[in-house]
Amino acid sequence: MKSFILASQSPRRKELLGKILPEFDCIPAKGEEIFEAGAIDPAVMKVAAAKGREVFADHPDAIVLSADTIVVDGDQILGKPKDKEEASRTLHRLSGRWHEVKTGVALFDGDRLRQQVVTTRVHFRQLSDEEIETYVQSGGPLDKAGSYGIQDVDFVDKLDGSFSNVVGLPMELVKNWLENLL
Repeated sequence: MKSFILASQSPRRKELLGKILPEFDCIPAKGEEIFEAGAIDPAVMKVAAAKGREVFADHPDAIVLSADTIVVDGDQILGKPKDKEEASRTLHRLSGRWHEVKTGVALFDGDRLRQQVVTTRVHFRQLSDEEIETYVQSGGPLDKAGSYGIQDVDFVDKLDGSFSNVVGLPMELVKNWLENLL
């Protein structure tokens, strides 16, 4: 049986994948996440596929899964914040509004490549300045696209789509791919 590699260092992706796949290695890609201007879905898919392609090039006999998650408000990508001030601005921006979380997922297996973008719509309830400040000061938002981890906070009052997609890996899609692969 081929070895399986998750091309990520995200503890959240590792935890999610571990729920359906008992054994795999984590080898993160080293390349930079650079989003090209233009359509958002192709941009996030390109970043996710580049991560997987980089790891697959070094491990061509393995099955490699890669992903990249972004938060989108209108036509603007809200990446990981540079600092606490940016995290605070982002959370104030999302407060009381809908936004989208998009994850590009790629699976490399020999000469086969599967790739898809999964989108979940998320609505934040109205957030108080105090709860934003408390969360920002905790450091929690600093390594997360959109400045939040859905599993860490109770900001979401409506969700249309996959919860695990918002965490960082759309498990329904990945499980379907693995069932057809293994």
